[in-house]
Order: sequence, then structure tokens, then C-alpha cells
Amino acid sequence: MLAGSSLSIARDLKLPLVFAAALLAVTAAWARPESAAAEGCAFPFVPTTYEDLKDRQLFIDTIELASFDMLFPGDPYFGLGEIEVGPREDRHLEPARVPPVLLKSIAWIESAITQAGTLIPFGSIGPALVSFDCGHGVTQLTTGMTVPEGELGRGSPEQALVATHFAYNIARGARVLVDKWNKAPEERPVAGTDTIGHPAVVENWYFAVWSYNGFTGPGATRSNHPMDPIYGTWPRQPYSCGPKEDGLGHNRALYPYQELVFGCATNPPEVDGEPLWAAQPVTLPDLNDRQVRSRLRLDNFVFPYEDMDIPTPKPLHVDLTPQPDPALREKILGSPVLATHTDAIQIPSSPDGSAAAYLHVFNTGSGVLAWYAVASVPWITITPYTGVAVGLDMPCEPDVPCDRFGHMALKVDPRAAPAGPKAAQVFVYALGLPQMSVIDVTVGTEVAAGTSARGPD
Repeated sequence: MLAGSSLSIARDLKLPLVFAAALLAVTAAWARPESAAAEGCAFPFVPTTYEDLKDRQLFIDTIELASFDMLFPGDPYFGLGEIEVGPREDRHLEPARVPPVLLKSIAWIESAITQAGTLIPFGSIGPALVSFDCGHGVTQLTTGMTVPEGELGRGSPEQALVATHFAYNIARGARVLVDKWNKAPEERPVAGTDTIGHPAVVENWYFAVWSYNGFTGPGATRSNHPMDPIYGTWPRQPYSCGPKEDGLGHNRALYPYQELVFGCATNPPEVDGEPLWAAQPVTLPDLNDRQVRSRLRLDNFVFPYEDMDIPTPKPLHVDLTPQPDPALREKILGSPVLATHTDAIQIPSSPDGSAAAYLHVFNTGSGVLAWYAVASVPWITITPYTGVAVGLDMPCEPDVPCDRFGHMALKVDPRAAPAGPKAAQVFVYALGLPQMSVIDVTVGTEVAAGTSARGPD
């Protein structure tokens, strides 16, 4: 697309002038190198995402909504579903809820409650956070994110939402935690043999939290067994996510995962001197108690772990976080509206397939719009084929990267393309919304290798 056409595009789409001004800069500079993706993960590129402000309030509010199943209730992938309650011999299902403080603590341990890569400033837009083992975003989800699960070896729309949109990432993290809870009693022990294993008791999440990072023991790459000799004697100095000078433990290597999360709940992190949440006391199993020690001894760590059931550690606690105002959901998710800069585009033909045309995606509404593009024919490649377009209501800090548009390069694979005139379509979807744009694609006259086209006027 020629830079001079940005203002006319903005007028046609009724975009604010700030969109048009930004598009001028984006169009001139967009062919930047892509961030490297972890090998074998859902996407061969790193999609873009929105990063919260330093206070993390947007993400904290989202965590609370997800904990009460108020983000996507009833959704089979992003809703909490049902949770098993009761003793090992008599479980029944109830609507699932997660103690919000545990999800906050997990998010802090996993990502410091950030959705974007470690080099992306707060209040900006940039490549999403993807770890070496394919953990994605705030909740560092690896479950379902280690290989592409869509058609033709592409990351699926669900995977795209996890990677690009903080709310879907957090909601899916909450669902995975519930799924870990529901592995008991068939594949996990039950915590709370004396409290009907009820999920309202924070301590009863001990094995589910352990499982979130891997229900592992001695000999594993990362052992989370509390009696593994690598963790020394009991009792241990409690772990803290608070200030380094608080006199508690801060070396993550000295604790199994569940002790990190429970310690973080009790000793929350601070931002600019203020804790991110109210401290929630949580009691760990007392490994000096004869009954608990007998149950958790290493030779009981044998699938299906039925000899590891424990009573609720005392004193027990309930997370009293109040249920959020339902109106908060609309404020967080906004009302995204999908638009593209054109409905027809021409890709230059080149002998090696390197010539590209660029398609730009806008969110003329509010909130974060996760987009996903699919070509109607296999000989058109789209890179990247998912990312975000961010509404003007989402705040960006001054002097940080804040490219609110989505961008994709369209190329022709000369080995797969038919001879003669070529025409196709590209479908751009707003994920989670009933919105789609259709772009008619033609292939132009052959040009020299390495040529790019910015799109039609």
C-alpha cells in the first residue's frame, strides 16, 4: 500500500485521524524481522499482544473474573466448567470456582503477570511472551500449546487466542488448573479428606497447584515433591514474592512449585511499594506430622497416587475475594470491530516467491481484537496469520512501541500455484466474535525476486 493512500483509507473506514497518522508510519517501516519462536510450539512466529500497565490492574481484574467463571461461562475451552467435590469414594460435580489468590500467585510465579515478551515495556504492544518450552503469556500455558493443532499444521484459533489475548490466556489458565484438580482421584491424590475435598478451601488445591507445573518427583528435570532431598529439611523458611528484605526465602530453586505459589499468596509482590493483592494466609502440609509424612513419603509417589491422600492442612483458609461486578467484563473485553485497509489486494509474482503484498488489520472499536487469517488456496502464504489489533481505549505509555494495527505479508508459492491468471480470497476473522472480512486477491505481473508491494491505493 502506498503511504499516500493512508488518509483516504482512514476516511473510507471512518477511522480517527490518529489511526491514519499511525498507519503512515507503520506502512513505511513494517517489513521488520519477525521475533524468533520457540521450536515446536503452536506458531512458527511470535504473534503480537497487548501488555498491561505496570500496576497490572487490568490483568488482576481479569484474573478475578476468570476465577468466578465470569469471562466465558459455558465455553468448552475457556470456561471453567464443573469441578469434582467430595471424598475419593463419593465425588459429585459443582460449578467450578478457583480461589482468585491462587490464580494471581500462579500468574506471578509464571510470568510476573505479563502477557508480552520480557523486553516489551509496560503499556505497549509487541511480541507475546513465549518460553523455551512453549509456555505462552500470563499463565505460561504449555498444555495444548506445544504443537500446532489447527488444519494444515497451523496453530488453531483457540491457540491463537491463548497466545495473543490476555483475557483468553488467563481464562484458559484457570480452566487448566480446574482440569488438574479434576484429575483426582483417578490420577491424583485428594487433599482434604476431612473437609470433603472442597475447592472453597485454599489448602485443598495443594495437589492441583503441584500438577500445574508438573506432578513430578525425584529424578525429574524439575521435581516438585516436597520430600525430595534436594529441598533439604522441614520446616523450610517460607517463600516470598515480596521485597527482598522481608527476611523470607526468595530463591525459587529451593522450593517445590506449590510452595512457591502458596508462599506468593501469603507474601504478595509489590509494585511501587504497594502489594498487588491482599495477603492470603495458606497453610502447607506439615511434613513433621506423622500422618502427613507417611502419606507423602517418596515410596508412595506411584501412579495413581491413591496412598497420598491427606487431610486439609490446619488452620484452613477460604479466599474471601468478593465476586466482581459483572460490568467489569465488558470494560475489560471492550467491543472490538474488525476492519481491513482494503477489500482487494494484488500480490506481485516473482520466480522465487519472495515478492509480498501487505494487508493491515484495524480495530475500529474498543478493547483487544485477536485476528486470524486463512487463504482460500494453499499456494498463498500468510505471515503472520494471527496477532492483535488494539482499540484506542487501551492505554499505552508515552514513548513505548504502540502499533495498534495487525499486519500480514501475503506471498505466492510458485511451486504450488497454478499456471495462468490466479485469483483467490483471504478471510480475516475476529476470534471470539462473529466478524469476518473477505479480501479478494489477484496475482500481478512477474517482478524481480525480493520485490514487495504495499497494497493498492
